[in-house]
Amino acid sequence: MARRDRRPERDPADARPHLPVMLPEVLASLAPKDGETYLDGTFGAGGYTRAILEAADCRVIATDRDPTAIAAGYAMVSEFKGRLTLVEDRFSNLSHVLDQLGLDGIDGVVLDVGVSSMQLDQAARGFSFRNDGPLDMRMGGEGPSAADLVAELDDKELAAVLRTLGEERRAGAVARGICAARETEPITTTLRLADVVEGVLGKSYDGIHAATRTFQALRIAVNDELGELGRALFAAESRLNPGGRLVVVAFHSLEDRIVKTFLADRTRTVPGGSRHMPAATVPPATFQALSRGVVKPSDEEVETNPRARSARLRAAVRTEASARGGDAFAFGVPRLPLGGLEGAGS
Repeated sequence: MARRDRRPERDPADARPHLPVMLPEVLASLAPKDGETYLDGTFGAGGYTRAILEAADCRVIATDRDPTAIAAGYAMVSEFKGRLTLVEDRFSNLSHVLDQLGLDGIDGVVLDVGVSSMQLDQAARGFSFRNDGPLDMRMGGEGPSAADLVAELDDKELAAVLRTLGEERRAGAVARGICAARETEPITTTLRLADVVEGVLGKSYDGIHAATRTFQALRIAVNDELGELGRALFAAESRLNPGGRLVVVAFHSLEDRIVKTFLADRTRTVPGGSRHMPAATVPPATFQALSRGVVKPSDEEVETNPRARSARLRAAVRTEASARGGDAFAFGVPRLPLGGLEGAGS
């Protein structure tokens, strides 16, 4: 995963690419120190990684599931003379990455969640409907593509994906329109899908293309973005050293809700309960919040970098309590019917 486009409700290809969102706030929350080790789970164009390495004489492990992002980052590896290690992998696998590198724990994790502006800019990747390309949307190139989901899910399954991950109010109508259109001609390109959806919903006059939510939903499903985030939060909890910091920048309510729910649970110290039900025992908090509530970008950043408009930063410090683990579905990761397509949403 690379640096992210931050306006999922609009055609993301119109945003200015490769500007790290909320960089001063990320650095302030992470607080890099000499001699420490940090993990940038979404290397992308290397904006956060570079800033961390320049802020302290530290080490950064940077992961990205996109091989093109990793290949483009090797010049930075040479530039920082052994302080940067690049790994092609998903950030949910950060425990495995650290095991492979012989590291027990790390002092900070930063995650910039969402789709890469670099991926959006490449028509061949199939993320954007601005330019025609194959209906792919796979960040890492593995597993079923968006075209596979469009071709094989039935109307009810497809509607569930569009409604849950795209928050498409007319999900049923769009799903039925897609299923009818594919009977006439396979839907294998971005513009073909965009045209089908626009044919169902009509042309938009508010600057938001009618197919925006459909594309968002398919992209999230193809890459299991919410599941990846949930698993990454558990992995960070298990591998952060006491005093280590977790910083997550999210850009959509679905992502931010998972982070908010996770941190609310992990920082809670007051037991719940009511007069009808005894208070439950609360395990020791595994994180301490760094700020009250969410941190939003400044007006100045939004003015100069429109992609930052919907950014939301949450950060916390790891305590000495043992990691709890758990089920990501308990924190808002949805269960979706994907028609038995092996690899989709995993």
